[in-house]
Amino acid sequence: MIKKYIAVIVIVFLSFNTNAQNISDLFSSLDSSVVVIRTIESKTKGQGNANDKVSYGALGSGVLVSKDGKILTAAHVVNNADEIEVYFKNGQVMKAKIEGLSRIADIAVIKTMGLIKDPKPAKMGDSDKSRIGDEVMIIGSPMGLEHSLSVGYISRKETQQGHSSNFKKMEFFQTDAAINTGNSGGPMFNMNGEVIGIVSSILSRSGGFEGIGFVATINIIKDLLINQSNNWIGVDVFYLYGPLAMAFNVPQDGAVLIENVAKNSPAYFMGLKGGFANISLEDQNITIGGDIVLGIDNKKFDNPDNVEDAVKYLNSLKKGQTYLLKILRAGQIIDIKWTVR
Repeated sequence: MIKKYIAVIVIVFLSFNTNAQNISDLFSSLDSSVVVIRTIESKTKGQGNANDKVSYGALGSGVLVSKDGKILTAAHVVNNADEIEVYFKNGQVMKAKIEGLSRIADIAVIKTMGLIKDPKPAKMGDSDKSRIGDEVMIIGSPMGLEHSLSVGYISRKETQQGHSSNFKKMEFFQTDAAINTGNSGGPMFNMNGEVIGIVSSILSRSGGFEGIGFVATINIIKDLLINQSNNWIGVDVFYLYGPLAMAFNVPQDGAVLIENVAKNSPAYFMGLKGGFANISLEDQNITIGGDIVLGIDNKKFDNPDNVEDAVKYLNSLKKGQTYLLKILRAGQIIDIKWTVR
């Protein structure tokens, strides 16, 4: 009987030891595909002067998925960036630009501006095959601690359908793997070493990790950004509907308020204006004074369904095609024409 107990203990010990070794080996083979993303953003101080801005740096993570420099990350890491720099494990630092972005799903694709030395892209998996209870790995830069590993399990799979029937659903994994500031945009790997998601956010009262993190699934990223075109504009927005639209003298049931415009983005070159005064509205801090977008071509931004349809329409446009934005600026309605580049 004692020998049986000893045998069981030895088997359990060897099992744990083998699993730890497998994770160590997997981390070593995948870490070179993970990058640190540093951005410079500028925003108005919100004191009434549109030209009075402050610049600050931000930190996130990402994962290289192609040899030509395509990197997956979170939308909130890069959406308002004036400059994007990517830091590789081998010490190489490169500028990058946004290729596609979905604020709704909090996912983005950026591309390096130049050739990468000895690129080691990660393989994208199939998140539909992942199940609750599967062990996963997350690599990122929590609190600035670059190339840190956390291990956990898929706790839940959350699917949210878009407002309109023809808009793609959103899909997230919930995980207990530790996620903190700086992990955003980092990859979630399965135990086969495949990317199955991109870290989005945490649910926390303290601001630190409390056991609930959310990761956008790789299949949603493929659907929204890889397998179709995506025309990023470069604005941070706040939706105005009902009484809010009336308060801003919007001549329709709803519209989109531009809070900030990223430097050197399409919106910047269009001449779109961001806000310059910070206020608290319905328990949210927003920046007002910027342009209010009423619609694109013949599609109004007057309700959530129509906004989603308009975004889908915008993303369907190819390079060389022209569209018209209808803008409310300082009480006047103006049209801004732009050609997709």
